[in-house]
Amino acid sequence: MEIQRLVLPGPAPTAHDAAGLCERLARLYEDGARAVECDARAVTAPGLGAVEVLARLRLAARGRPLRVTGAAPGLRALLDLVGLVELLGEAEQREPPCGVQEGVEADDLAV
Repeated sequence: MEIQRLVLPGPAPTAHDAAGLCERLARLYEDGARAVECDARAVTAPGLGAVEVLARLRLAARGRPLRVTGAAPGLRALLDLVGLVELLGEAEQREPPCGVQEGVEADDLAV
């Protein structure tokens, strides 16, 4: 089975939405999904409820691939603030993308 899609309710998911979404996520993986994309386009008024939903989904994924797509800037900022920015599939600030190594110049002073 290919990548499956799970849609977050808008405009602001709450903690009450988490249980049902986690059950749907578990079913998608049980049915053979190799990865799940969580569509957040409907989340236009993100708050801590949305962050809780995404944190619970991350736990429910149990290390399996889960990525948030369509996140508005407000949701992106909240995920960055609480340390869940990796759900967006982007490198964290001040962290080089995978496979990129910082170079050392010959005339750099030792720290």
